[in-house]
Amino acid sequence: MQHRILGRTGISVSKFALGTLRLGAWGNSDHDDAIRLIRTALDGGINFIDTADQYSGGEAEEIIGKAVHGRRDEVVLATKGHFPVRMGDGDPNRRGNSRRWLTRAVEDSLRRLGTDRIDLYQVHRPDPATGIDETLSVLSDLVRAGKIMAIGTSDFAAEQLVEAQWAADRRNHIPFHTEQPPYSLFVRGIEADVLPTAQKYGLGVLTWSPLNSGWLTGRFRHGEPIELNAFRRAVAHKFDLELPGNRRKVDAVEELLAVARDAGVSLTHLALAFAATHPAVTSVILGPRTVDQLTDQLAAAELVLDDEILDRIDGIVPPGVTLNPSDTDYSRPALAAAARRRGPTR
Repeated sequence: MQHRILGRTGISVSKFALGTLRLGAWGNSDHDDAIRLIRTALDGGINFIDTADQYSGGEAEEIIGKAVHGRRDEVVLATKGHFPVRMGDGDPNRRGNSRRWLTRAVEDSLRRLGTDRIDLYQVHRPDPATGIDETLSVLSDLVRAGKIMAIGTSDFAAEQLVEAQWAADRRNHIPFHTEQPPYSLFVRGIEADVLPTAQKYGLGVLTWSPLNSGWLTGRFRHGEPIELNAFRRAVAHKFDLELPGNRRKVDAVEELLAVARDAGVSLTHLALAFAATHPAVTSVILGPRTVDQLTDQLAAAELVLDDEILDRIDGIVPPGVTLNPSDTDYSRPALAAAARRRGPTR
């Protein structure tokens, strides 16, 4: 497994990271099996694990803590805070990027993870109610206290990244070291602004959803219904074929399958290799639910796409284009509208 330096931190991380969204109640609730998956990732060359306090209401962090016990120094451990840990928690002070909440959130994550430090702590989303100076101030204090080693963001726009860098410089705060955006063959919008901004400021980039919630496995094809299981129903806007962007995805899958066949690889491996190709990307976060899925995805670690394949991909999904803009719209109205749809889509 190739390793890359995480921004300007000096920390070396694997080209693929293990994402843990689906561990616990949100996916695989068998703790022994989830621990086996994490240890398979470590044995397969991954040294970078990404999670969040929100995942399965904190359960994912607890599983990770058990899995890395005795191997903590082998692991670069990243987690995130911002959202309420328990879904439905109506307390407005148990969310966001304020000093009050992040101080508590970090302590709770340390306890669940069973560790004395977090290697990378990321704010899970921007918080319009909290000034970036306030957020950087508390995170800097936590770094200086030795509770977190580096700090980052997730789903920040390019202008928000710039504002944060300026604020850190003006107020002598520790600057953000990383950004974590969605990036895949179908979600390429960050190539236009976020990735160049990350390169300008020396940020490490951890990308998530390289398979676009399963679209880039080739599972969803023309003429086949998309069953909305519990997970897909929660992000139904990604599968609603009444949206033009999703209809474009179906067409693009057929074309990309042809590219993968000509390259002698699966569409899954093509998609993972693509996500790791951009020079601004440090690590691609995998999201397997089972050991078999992980084993298959690890097989793409050494795949390198040549210029001919990349040119064909650009002809299908041009650089800087996101086929379904609602893939990156997490606003409450967008999710509410998607949730109103019921049953399989066609």
